[in-house]
Amino acid sequence: MNIFITGSESTGKSTLARKLSEHFGVAYVPEFAREYIASLNRPYNIADLELIAKRQINQIRQNSSKDLVFFDTGLIITYVWFEYKYQQIPGWLVETISVYGKGKYLLCEPDIPWEHDPVRENPDIRHELNARYQELITSLGFEWNLVTGDGEKRINNAIQTVDSWASWKEAK
Repeated sequence: MNIFITGSESTGKSTLARKLSEHFGVAYVPEFAREYIASLNRPYNIADLELIAKRQINQIRQNSSKDLVFFDTGLIITYVWFEYKYQQIPGWLVETISVYGKGKYLLCEPDIPWEHDPVRENPDIRHELNARYQELITSLGFEWNLVTGDGEKRINNAIQTVDSWASWKEAK
């Protein structure tokens, strides 16, 4: 089962993906976009977002045969980023997201403090972005749950949700 950890910037996605991976003893796929954008010696552009989306698709292809895998972000965030930053979404991504976005989603509520990071851009629109992620996930028919709380409470809330999606255990 693919579980995508999603949400706006600075909502604990990376930490949550690692902690869930450790708790369940399974793999997680780190966020490619962060690493890629941090390595650029220039502002990112629409071609960079396309490259990121294609890399995410490859990561999903490579890991989808596992019983359970956590993805630190996924195509939903990239889709919304195209929409928000450039007001256009490549046609191939629109067609592909319903296939390679399949899975369950943990949507991290922006109820924890913003932490500055050189690749983060939007401290003031986290709730707006989260609402769009929720709308898109729902419109595509993917199951999701909101993850709230701080620190261990947030992690425990996510663990309870994953446990409730017990079909991954039956595959073992």
